[in-house]
Amino acid sequence: MTYPPPQDPWHGQAPPPPPHQQPTAQFGAVPPYPLAPPQQSWWRRLSRGAQVAIVAAGVLVLCCCGGVAIGAVTDPPASTGKKDAAPPSSAPANGGEAAAPAPAVVDVATPSAVASPTEAAPSESPSPQVQIRTVTATQKIAYSTRTVKDSTLPEGTKKVRTKGVVGVRTLTYQVTVTDGVETGRKLVRSVVTKAPVTQVVAVGTKQTRQCDPNYSAACVPIASDVDCSGGSGNGPAYVDGPVYVVGRDIYDLDRDGDGVGCD
Repeated sequence: MTYPPPQDPWHGQAPPPPPHQQPTAQFGAVPPYPLAPPQQSWWRRLSRGAQVAIVAAGVLVLCCCGGVAIGAVTDPPASTGKKDAAPPSSAPANGGEAAAPAPAVVDVATPSAVASPTEAAPSESPSPQVQIRTVTATQKIAYSTRTVKDSTLPEGTKKVRTKGVVGVRTLTYQVTVTDGVETGRKLVRSVVTKAPVTQVVAVGTKQTRQCDPNYSAACVPIASDVDCSGGSGNGPAYVDGPVYVVGRDIYDLDRDGDGVGCD
């Protein structure tokens, strides 16, 4: 069987560029356009002689410069007397995981290198705060009472002549306060700032005579017996006449019966 020659779909023109994602050809499927031939690397495109020359030049450079590089790496840098710089970061340049830092070395032979978790530093109690203060207070002073006799007042009566006044005493204390609490008090001064006034009370001594209602014109006292003054009677009470008998003559002052006694 004879097949017809393949037709050129592009009619002698360059095919369009392939899309960004070239679809995967399935088994037995024919791509819609011809695939580009694979490109060779620059090394394979060189001739055999050029390849040999490049290899020889690399070996020569390695022999000449390798010893200098190895010596620079193995010889430690001289100390400059300054603090050593921090080592460069160990993060890999290709974006891989960083190497874990080396664990710290602790000298277990020294007891002070490791602190005991149960051992705590002793706590010192704070010293008490002591203050000395001066405090004043007042105290009342009671007044006294004095009694005097007054003959102008009736017997048994009382009258306040001078009213008593309470005095004032000022006390000064030295107070000791520890942490806000009073712990001591001492009296350092006592002064009378206001003296009390003594109260004076007058007591009457005047005796009042009561007159017998059976007599008039003169006061006949009420007693166990009353006689006329200047007479022969012995009292104990006396009256100056004349007196008029207006009632019953209980003291027998009217001796002649004319109604007038002590005449």
